[in-house]
Amino acid sequence: MCGIVGYIGKEQAAPILLDGLSKLEYRGYDSAGIAVYDGSEIKVVKSKGRLKVLNELTHDGASMPGTVGIGHTRWATHGAPSDTNAHPHFNKDESIVVVHNGIIENYLKLKKKLIERGYEFCSDTDTEVVVHLLDYYYHGNPLEAIAKVMHRVEGSYAFGIMFADFPGEIYAARKDSPLIVGSAGDGNLIASDVPAILRYTRSVYYIQNQEFVKLTADSMTFYNMDEEEITKTPTKIEWDINAAEKGGYEHFMLKEIYEQPGAVRDTFSPRLKDGKIVIEELGMTDEEILSVKKIHIVACGSAYHTGMTCKYVFEGLARIPVEVDLASEFRYRDPILEKDTLVVIISQSGETADSLAALREAKSKGSRVLAIVNVIGSSIAREADNVMYTWAGPEIAVATTKAYSTQLIAQYLLALKFAQVRETIGEKEFGEMLTDIERLPEQIEMLLGNKEKIQKFANRYLGARDVFFIGRGIDYAISMEASLKLKETSYIHSEACAAGELKHGTISLIEEGTLVSAVLTQDHLFPKMISNIVEVRTRGAFVMAVTNVGNVEIEKNVDYVIYIPKTNPYFTNSLAIIPLQLFAYYISIGRGCDVDKPRNLAKSVTVE
Repeated sequence: MCGIVGYIGKEQAAPILLDGLSKLEYRGYDSAGIAVYDGSEIKVVKSKGRLKVLNELTHDGASMPGTVGIGHTRWATHGAPSDTNAHPHFNKDESIVVVHNGIIENYLKLKKKLIERGYEFCSDTDTEVVVHLLDYYYHGNPLEAIAKVMHRVEGSYAFGIMFADFPGEIYAARKDSPLIVGSAGDGNLIASDVPAILRYTRSVYYIQNQEFVKLTADSMTFYNMDEEEITKTPTKIEWDINAAEKGGYEHFMLKEIYEQPGAVRDTFSPRLKDGKIVIEELGMTDEEILSVKKIHIVACGSAYHTGMTCKYVFEGLARIPVEVDLASEFRYRDPILEKDTLVVIISQSGETADSLAALREAKSKGSRVLAIVNVIGSSIAREADNVMYTWAGPEIAVATTKAYSTQLIAQYLLALKFAQVRETIGEKEFGEMLTDIERLPEQIEMLLGNKEKIQKFANRYLGARDVFFIGRGIDYAISMEASLKLKETSYIHSEACAAGELKHGTISLIEEGTLVSAVLTQDHLFPKMISNIVEVRTRGAFVMAVTNVGNVEIEKNVDYVIYIPKTNPYFTNSLAIIPLQLFAYYISIGRGCDVDKPRNLAKSVTVE
């Protein structure tokens, strides 16, 4: 979950590396470092702490001259955050330097063998094994040394490598961790993700598993593990560069909350044509859709919560049984995937390690895999049988908002498409639901207009110790996401509970003044939810409710109400989550938390 960058060309490298790392800091921010060849030797500066510390140490790169360099921003796995454990890492004579994203699973075994051969280790990281292993295998040919290391190490990695003997070259290699290469006209770059190089180029090459690349100032050569040259075709990135900047907002999270109407519209608009849903990239004929007997939705975190919502949507509309799995559980439970099962993998980055492993597990069992991802050319997108993109644009804040909303929309469209083909809903109902989807952006904008009211309420609960979110059905899925948003940004203990399960333990935690957020958007469950609200209020809870406009009778049973516009019951998550995102945001900034980069978290979870 670290971020790497590299540059070789005609410009000064350090400022470009620092700029690239600033765009990748969402991937890791407990330490950072850069290595630059200054014309005579490789100089390294690295430090514990946020990137601003590194900027200060290097005077924004001015104190590190040179046109070749690599950089790294770290999210600690092996070894606590420290100056010593920060990347880059040198070999003993400082002739080879490495940055690394991923985990070397057999590093202890390799470390033991290297120690037996006289190598000394300074850090607690698994990465230091790589640089010493490169030293061991290097006899004047970087390609040969890198290939041998790739054959020996197990786990996931994206490497950026420099050799003092070859100051006009940068090398990079990949297995199961994202890596892209870009050509900028006056030089070439490597990076973990597109935002790092978007300012310099829109033409990128995706390095695939067990491939590596040699960059010079004016060339790039790709190789497989057998050191054979391979050819690649560039991908053009269509993102607006401004989409990766704050654009006047105080935080990326707030900016991305406000980008949701556009992101939702961008995701559904190209797929609605003449009153029909056209998902060309689905690649399934009507006969193939009819043959699907079961769907497995597999994801992590917030993407998993969208799957929990859309289980109700798929089953209710298309009448297909749906299982929803956490990717980290799915891959290890030896899932039974019968014939005619469709597996849907959902991931914002398309690089989530557990989701990628789940995809491979599903394919190994013969299932068709559909990916719902936001990043074109990502690993999951490439390895799935078909891919449906969510057009959210770059999402920088660690806590997802707009990617979550577009994942919901993509699944709504998919469920409706299946329902229409399977004739489980009528044409009139189908048309009405399309109209409801088309209205969602406008309704989200309406909810965003009430942010001051939500901010005022949030300020009352800045000192809360525990917050509980309760709901039934789709409202329980909404509660799960709302709880996650609050805990990951504000560090308040937050818990989601299926309201019917309150009496089976959770209600014992309710005491005088405890904040309980009740979500009530499913009219057929409204009376049951009122009973649950009465249960917690009787025990002293302060209840904040999120419900549909018109449900004014709720006001006598709760302490505070947020109303959402009317929409189809299957689509209420797209609206109810908006005020709850804002609530989490304002609680977080009110408590002085770093809302864009919460402690211990990283945006793209590319390790298990």
